[in-house]
Amino acid sequence: MESTEERTRAAAALLQEAVYRSRETQAAAGGLAMPGGNCGLGHKAAVNLELSPRAAVLFRFLWPMQPDDPSMLRIQAVLAEWVRRQDALDRRRNHFLKDFRHAHGFDRTRYTAEQRAEFESGLERINAEENEKRAQAAEELLSAGG
Repeated sequence: MESTEERTRAAAALLQEAVYRSRETQAAAGGLAMPGGNCGLGHKAAVNLELSPRAAVLFRFLWPMQPDDPSMLRIQAVLAEWVRRQDALDRRRNHFLKDFRHAHGFDRTRYTAEQRAEFESGLERINAEENEKRAQAAEELLSAGG
C-alpha cells in the first residue's frame, strides 16, 4: 500500500494537472492573450477537468477502483475549485510582479539589495501561500474520493 505522503504528493500533482489542462483550454480560447486582462491570464479562469494522460495515471494511482458517482462529483468539485484558487494566486503573483516592475523597472540587475530582498520576499510569500493551499486542497481531494 502507498504511503500517505505518496498519495498526498500524487493528489497535489493531479491538482496541478487540472490547472495545466485548464490553462491549455484558456489559451486555446484566446484567454491568455486577451487585451485588458492586464496580468496575462485573461478575464477569468477556464476550468477543464478532462484528464490529461499524466492526470489519468495519477487518478488511477489514487483510486485504483473507479469512485462511485457521489465521490466523483466531490472529486470534480475539489479539482474545479483548485483551478479557480490557483488562477487567483497566479493573478496575485502577476499583479505583484507588474506593480513591482512598474515601481522599480524590469532590469533586476539594477535593483538595490533592499529592492531585491523586497522582490524575493514578495514572491516567496505568494509561493508559500500557494504551496500551503495546494497541500490543503490535496487533502480535500483525498477525502473527496473516499
